[in-house]
Amino acid sequence: MAKINYYTEEGLNRLKAELNDLKTKGRAAIAHAIAEARDKGDLSENAEYDAAKDAQGLHELKISKLEEVLANARLLDESSIDASQVSVLSKVKIKNKKTGAEVTYTLVSEEEADLKLGRISVGSPIGKGLLGKKVGDTAEITIPAGKIDFEIIDISR
Repeated sequence: MAKINYYTEEGLNRLKAELNDLKTKGRAAIAHAIAEARDKGDLSENAEYDAAKDAQGLHELKISKLEEVLANARLLDESSIDASQVSVLSKVKIKNKKTGAEVTYTLVSEEEADLKLGRISVGSPIGKGLLGKKVGDTAEITIPAGKIDFEIIDISR
């Protein structure tokens, strides 16, 4: 059973652009490398040719996997998401109850997660622990370093 993933419009467009790039520029570059290696003589003893053919196989595998991801991708409609509780695409302001530190995260799919931009995956320990919580709730989250209690301060879109 294929895993359904939910994406923002920006994330879905980025995946489509990457697939298009792999199919056009990527395939052309590999075909050029194979042709160059073929021109160098005997294929039975040509390591460059073998390497280029291996690269072609890996490239096609990457294309296949990306096509599968796109086939199972669903676009998130932000207008239909309940803003009263934490869900995918929620922007959540949380406070560490022990240290008092406040952090704001946006919950996104795994492929769109980027901690530098404040985007964490709904599949991460913190993301899983926040899902379904409401403002004022406390989320006890188990991370590799132990348990942390976070208070949900604000939820927005």
